[in-house]
Amino acid sequence: MAEKKTTKAAETLEPKAAPKKPGRKPAAKKAAVELTPENIGFKAGDVYQALAAAGVAQDIQQIAAAASISTEEALLGLGWLFKEGKLSATEDNKVTLA
Repeated sequence: MAEKKTTKAAETLEPKAAPKKPGRKPAAKKAAVELTPENIGFKAGDVYQALAAAGVAQDIQQIAAAASISTEEALLGLGWLFKEGKLSATEDNKVTLA
């Protein structure tokens, strides 16, 4: 069989990629928090240990930093501990061990 020759007309019919805009960065993907009872329980343990080590009431950002977890993970752990009655909240939106 003979090969078909391509012509310039056929090459121009192919769509060209749009030029990229300078200065645009791709959106960073957020790490998803695994929503399993076991994982949330571990995060609750991290939060509890951070509060016990501090010995004073802390806000959510301080707890997350002390436990080396994200704010979302800290909130999951706080919810778990509040449900168990192990935490109490202060008037200035801080949390302490009950």
